[in-house]
Amino acid sequence: MKRWLPHPWLSAILFIAWLVVSVSVAPLHVAGAVLVALGLPLLLARFDDTAPVSPRLAPAARLLAIVTWDIVLANVNVARLILGPIGRLRPAFVEVPLETPHPHVATLLAMIVTMTPGTVSSQIDEHRSRLLVHVLDAADPAAVVAAIKSRYERPLLEIFRCSTSP
Repeated sequence: MKRWLPHPWLSAILFIAWLVVSVSVAPLHVAGAVLVALGLPLLLARFDDTAPVSPRLAPAARLLAIVTWDIVLANVNVARLILGPIGRLRPAFVEVPLETPHPHVATLLAMIVTMTPGTVSSQIDEHRSRLLVHVLDAADPAAVVAAIKSRYERPLLEIFRCSTSP
């Protein structure tokens, strides 16, 4: 079963996302969703050399709620910033130290940061265990780093049952 369905949660998410994007449950769209949901994880499985870990669902649901709320708030804040005087912007690059070398945590953290308006992940430095993030308005860079770590990284560590690096 693992050979044909290497990442069941990814397959389920891809299936649902395909149907949501196509806005239809017509047989052709359902067939496309099945093809994407089964085919893409199979194609990508050979590039993933980490042992699969079943994610913990309760922390994942909490993280989804936090990220959704933060995206809504960030949209309002970015709109306020770009409609106001340009001089108010304080763009900066900040380095977020990663607590674990786990590649799924680093990748998902970078994706979450990039999805949140006003921030963009620029680089995952695996050797130094850092994430470089560009922030549109970084009045307090230390507060930005603390927020990313507490709101996103800690829940990801809990979801994937990761131990922190020494």
